Amino acid sequence: MPNANPSHIDLQATARDVMRLHGFQPDFPPAVQQQLAALRAHPPAIIAGQSVRDLRNLLWSSIDNDTSRDLDQIEVAERLSNGDVKILVGIADVDAFVPKQSAIDQHASRETTSVYTGIRVFPMLPEELSTGQTSLLENQDRLSVVTEFVVDGGGLVNASNVYRAVVRNHAQLQYNSVGAWLEGSAPAPVKVAASADLQAQLRLQDEVAQKLKNHRQENGALSLQTEEILPLMLNDQVVDVVQQQKNRATELIEDFMIAANGVVARMLEKVSSLRRIVKQPERWDRIVQLAAEHGGKLPPTPDSKALNDFLMKRKAEDPDHFADVSLTVIKLMGPGEYVLERPGDPSPGHFGLAVQDYTHSTAPNRRFPDIVTQRLVKAMLAGQPNPYSDDELAAIAANCTEKEDAERKVEREMSKRLAAVAMQHQIGAIFDAIVTGATPKGTFVRVLHPHVEGLLAQGAQGADVGDKLRVKLIRTDVQHGFIDFARV
Repeated sequence: MPNANPSHIDLQATARDVMRLHGFQPDFPPAVQQQLAALRAHPPAIIAGQSVRDLRNLLWSSIDNDTSRDLDQIEVAERLSNGDVKILVGIADVDAFVPKQSAIDQHASRETTSVYTGIRVFPMLPEELSTGQTSLLENQDRLSVVTEFVVDGGGLVNASNVYRAVVRNHAQLQYNSVGAWLEGSAPAPVKVAASADLQAQLRLQDEVAQKLKNHRQENGALSLQTEEILPLMLNDQVVDVVQQQKNRATELIEDFMIAANGVVARMLEKVSSLRRIVKQPERWDRIVQLAAEHGGKLPPTPDSKALNDFLMKRKAEDPDHFADVSLTVIKLMGPGEYVLERPGDPSPGHFGLAVQDYTHSTAPNRRFPDIVTQRLVKAMLAGQPNPYSDDELAAIAANCTEKEDAERKVEREMSKRLAAVAMQHQIGAIFDAIVTGATPKGTFVRVLHPHVEGLLAQGAQGADVGDKLRVKLIRTDVQHGFIDFARV
């Protein structure tokens, strides 16, 4: 079967078309430019005051992707006299620049998220803000909302506080280089090597993050391994796709953000707010079957602790294929969602994190729920009424959940197009694969090396999520993002 790979396909234009197809508006309306002009003329004052602490002297640092400039959070740690450690997470105060119902806010409330297509980012906020005035860039004074919590020797958060502050990022660092250093596989990055204080600071943060992670896992948090697929570019052309894996630095930030989001959720228990939930898996029976296929035994009703014990055992026994087991469990668990939670409402909690109280508050430059949560926090700190009605919050939650699903579809479709470009010269090659989806629309598989997904166009009968197969690449179509395999 011939390939449909015209060499002139404009992936930038395709990304815009896919965005529109799934309900996004890739361009900002004119009113946004007017608001930006007003912000340039009259920017919010970045000064400490009666209700805004001055914490610029602390050794704050950020860790993010190599190319990220939309920095949402910075961190600093302090060991207390009793051996506990105080963690401070500074979150960019986006609300100070984007008032509710302003033009930028209205656009953000429709889009709800930044979308990463591999070829380009479609930001929720104008980049003049998200990579500039509201980004916690190195050596810049910034307004922030600080979430502070104390972690004991067992990884338990036993005290917390939230307040506004002026902060200054003293070291903008990257996941790959910091992670390799923390794991002992590479020397310290230049900025880290130049400062003994920063080295000690990051070691302390890593120590606390590991304790937080271990405590969560003891309570049933799932040890899932996800892998982000990124295009490898050469002269603006996609030549391959590569995996970006977790390391100690990504885990550090993840563990701190989970703890910070829990602190904020508990702070907001007495007002109506947004919650981020993952319900108990509807396809638990298939997860039980999956565990049995790998020699494990799970109870007949959902149990996150038992599931995590199985996952940890699989990771120890077969680390090379653990990502595939993780992906299957993630698919069977189903996606997270946003919901309105009123004071006193029972919460289904977050099954994957094994927590009851969870919200999104740590990424306001790229997620609208985090801006909403930030406004709720600031209103509470100022003793003001809730800025949102229950009906508003319910509508926001529904739209954010819907747009998150649309975002996944955009990113998946663009990932397939980029993968199709990278795979177009491997027609006829045989690969090991795992079934990642079995729906009325078709059965889908993911190749293990490289990690790309496609349709099992031939031989799909009887295949279910988690099955391992051998497949042959029979067709690619860059224009439509089709990668077709046949079972062998």
